[in-house]
Amino acid sequence: MFEVMKKEYLASNILSMDIKAPRLAQKAMPGQFLIVKTDEFGERIPLTICDYDKEFGTINIVFQVVGKSTQDMEALEVGDYFQDVVGPLGQMSEFIHQDIETLKKERFVFIAGGVGTAPVYPQVKWFVDNGLDVDVIIGARSQDLLILEKEFRALTPNVHICTDDGSYGLHGNVTNLLEKLFNEGKHFTHAVAIGPMIMMKFATLMAKKLGIPTTVSLNPLMVDGTGMCGACRVVIDGEVKFACVDGPEFDGYKVNFDEAQSRLRLRDENKLIEHDENELCPIHHEKHEDKKKRSHPHMRDAEHRIRNFDEVNLGYTLEEVVAEANRCLECKNPRCVVACPVGIDIPSFIRYLKDSDIRSAAEVLAEYTKLASVCGRVCPQEKQCEGVCITGKKAEPVAIGLLERFVGDWSLLHLEVKVSEKNGQKVAVVGSGPAGLAAAAELAKFGYEVDVFESLHKLGGVLTYGIPAFRLPKDIVEGEIERIKKLGVNFYTNVVVGKTIMIDEFLEGEYQAVFIGSGAGFPKFMGIKGENALGVLSANEFLTRVNLMKGHESAYHTPTTIGKKVAVIGAGNVAMDAARVAKRLGVETSIVYRRSAQEIPARAEEVDHASEEGIALNLLTNPIEILSDDKGHVCGLKCVKMELGVADASGRRSPVQIEGSEFIIDVDTIIMSIGTVPNELVTASTKGLDTSKKGTIIVGEGTMQTSRKGVFAGGDIVTGAATVIEAMGAGKQAAVEIDAYIKANF
Repeated sequence: MFEVMKKEYLASNILSMDIKAPRLAQKAMPGQFLIVKTDEFGERIPLTICDYDKEFGTINIVFQVVGKSTQDMEALEVGDYFQDVVGPLGQMSEFIHQDIETLKKERFVFIAGGVGTAPVYPQVKWFVDNGLDVDVIIGARSQDLLILEKEFRALTPNVHICTDDGSYGLHGNVTNLLEKLFNEGKHFTHAVAIGPMIMMKFATLMAKKLGIPTTVSLNPLMVDGTGMCGACRVVIDGEVKFACVDGPEFDGYKVNFDEAQSRLRLRDENKLIEHDENELCPIHHEKHEDKKKRSHPHMRDAEHRIRNFDEVNLGYTLEEVVAEANRCLECKNPRCVVACPVGIDIPSFIRYLKDSDIRSAAEVLAEYTKLASVCGRVCPQEKQCEGVCITGKKAEPVAIGLLERFVGDWSLLHLEVKVSEKNGQKVAVVGSGPAGLAAAAELAKFGYEVDVFESLHKLGGVLTYGIPAFRLPKDIVEGEIERIKKLGVNFYTNVVVGKTIMIDEFLEGEYQAVFIGSGAGFPKFMGIKGENALGVLSANEFLTRVNLMKGHESAYHTPTTIGKKVAVIGAGNVAMDAARVAKRLGVETSIVYRRSAQEIPARAEEVDHASEEGIALNLLTNPIEILSDDKGHVCGLKCVKMELGVADASGRRSPVQIEGSEFIIDVDTIIMSIGTVPNELVTASTKGLDTSKKGTIIVGEGTMQTSRKGVFAGGDIVTGAATVIEAMGAGKQAAVEIDAYIKANF
């Protein structure tokens, strides 16, 4: 929680707040931003950092009250708390990296408009603190909306005011005043403009006319602030950039302001209403009799389940668990154990289930995994343990995943957590996703004090923001994490490693080792024409707005704005999740995939569920252009038909375009789900940490050790996007290696 230390009205609807955030204050620099969230129901609001006090550990924000979220912020008084404040985010101002002697030869002018006046203040203050003088232009609609004049005049005498109505200063706008000052002999060498998008556009045009290079600060819509959602896309010199990672400051000459302005529009007319929960619980289930076939779990009926987010697969009853367990042959050389990334002794826990001894089965599982309920639901067992099951040679394989799920759910309610004695050594874990949770739990079992640092306001990583509740209920994720907390693991949210705190600070401080399990959450786009139109989202953004921010529920304030016809590009598990979520929001939904059904990478169960729920599959179809209307909004998807060519070295047949097969799919929303890559927040801020061309962290062959001593990594940040269980396996292996490393070096 982050306490409000000071609250002041700068104008009738413009507020200044000082917030206690010591870590953030220590790292904040001019040009960066933060994200605030008032409470559980609040929206994540990006705001530029307006000032910071490292001694007192406070940061200052200034905001205008314009809607529900900022009204909730306004309601906070001194002594009240923001639930979440995360940062600093984005890149610091470019001039901070320049040599002071070089800057002395320059003449900067800062152009501030409206609420944008506030984030200019720390930039001007930095110049003055370094013995550099600057000019400041402040524009407002009228004198009563002018803010921070006194504070700027305390820094420099070169403060120039203009108002639209002429009530104070020059009668005109900032572009008029910039031109006037230039013509009077103030030959500026660089301009920095911060304010409303329209103001920055015309200030840049005027500066360009006068030959003044210009930097602007963009604050577009976003959800997470670390590049995960892709919502803050802006076009810079024809290339798509992410404001939260590449910015927020950009070369004003290269910014497509019209496109950026379009992305800021709140499309309230498309805001989806919350669907009523379906109180009926229709399931289809047949009594299991054939020993060669596995028991089929209870499933909610498709017609009813698309009206809510309740879990679809309801699992086994105890009777079905015992029957299924008795199908296990208890092989002498169990291939299922070898195929399990975390090495669960599968025959042992199943053996106890044959006798209905759930507690003993749970104790076996607890030795190998702390996320049994999660893995039982989302791991691709058909490609791992069940895929090599000997029973499956002549019959259907044993339903190992469903048995694990049953025992895991029982454990959440009944199994006592065994806490190891602490050994006095500490390990920092970056990320609270599957890899981080597995590593933390294993290290705690070894006796280490473990601190986990998460950038978002909720724990769980992809388990929380990525996988929908109808596949993985959030109370299950929270229950698993609570059990890990009972092991003595400490969790810290709203900490962006690489911004709020650095890897080197961990190692130079109280930690003997660091594990990086921050995942690969940076969304990829196709790079086709029209991709930045309104109505194009990444699957990460869409799923985060629904799964994490509850944007589909009326009590929550984050909008989930999609149209009436949605196309999801891609056919992996994430694509299926996005399509099935969209369907539950009441829209017509289809999948667009360039290969055939045999090549679909998603789990067969997920594909079957999607088809049952009425989601169309456009196979052997490849998008080549996104069409938009005169308002810049998606109005169609131009595609071509494909056919599979000859197989490559891996045996996979590549799709080949069929000439003359162009056609248009009628859609108004497109969700891109073609993969993710790691972002550079951790790697770019850690010297000596080797990375691949794809941005993944390089580790030693067969190990989780990075090029930095004491730094280990695992999961998607090393392999690229993979599965939950593979990330868990990496985290578990890293914990073993960290234990050996600390014992050998400390």
